[in-house]
Amino acid sequence: MFKTALIAGALATALVGPAVSQATRPAAADWRTPDPQNVLVIDTNKGRVIVEMIPEAAPNHVTRLRELTRAGLYDGRKFFRVIDQFMAQTGDPQDSGQGGSDKPDLAAEFTFRRGADSAFTAVAKPTGGEAGFVGPMPAMSQNPAMMVMTADGKVSAWGLFCPGVLGMARGNEENSANSQFFLMRQAYPSLDKRYTAFGRVISGLDVVRAIKTGEPVAEPMDQMLKVRVLADIPAKERPSVRVVDTRSPWFAAEVERVRAAKGADFSVCDLDIPTEVK
Repeated sequence: MFKTALIAGALATALVGPAVSQATRPAAADWRTPDPQNVLVIDTNKGRVIVEMIPEAAPNHVTRLRELTRAGLYDGRKFFRVIDQFMAQTGDPQDSGQGGSDKPDLAAEFTFRRGADSAFTAVAKPTGGEAGFVGPMPAMSQNPAMMVMTADGKVSAWGLFCPGVLGMARGNEENSANSQFFLMRQAYPSLDKRYTAFGRVISGLDVVRAIKTGEPVAEPMDQMLKVRVLADIPAKERPSVRVVDTRSPWFAAEVERVRAAKGADFSVCDLDIPTEVK
């Protein structure tokens, strides 16, 4: 994903995520503006997808996607492997699952180190760890109490493959990721700690789920018409993007609302992150 071996919705001015009534609408202080250097704007033949990448989770993978985007490698690339309850895969210059860029393969970044100053926001505490978010990306972490026992004062954390999460494709070898990536259509926890998760769709999950399915996909395949780093888009046409901060009071209340509704079935994958795109 296997290089052949291998947030979502809308509300006025494109508010993406769960339905938000006027009474419960996030306040101005509940929003944050993502770093435009870490936002990809993917225009497909099915519509626009906006992805926020998370350097804290996988800095080398974020750098690679940014470099290949700026080199134009992703323009015109097809979604050649798309599985309905799983993911949509693209980013291969050969559009087949067999290719990659001319850059060297990447070392896996399946986990990252979480310190006391990390942006990690815990929303659940399963036995031995914490589940929460780094920005919009769901993540799991070892118990932070263990930080006092580690040489670097940090614990291991990793992204969770919930709907919308951005993951890097690879071959059988763990350190074989290159240019291919995938966007989750649904949750698929068996990928956790086996593939690098390093971002999440913050607008356009409906577009990802509308991409033509197939393994491989029959022609004509859906494709990415143009992929740009948000910071590189000319000011006159650059979309304005803001996302509810997962550290905000509004989001803390939303967590409790969803937890109460889901009961024992509650999961971080149940939580949507409202996004406003203008």
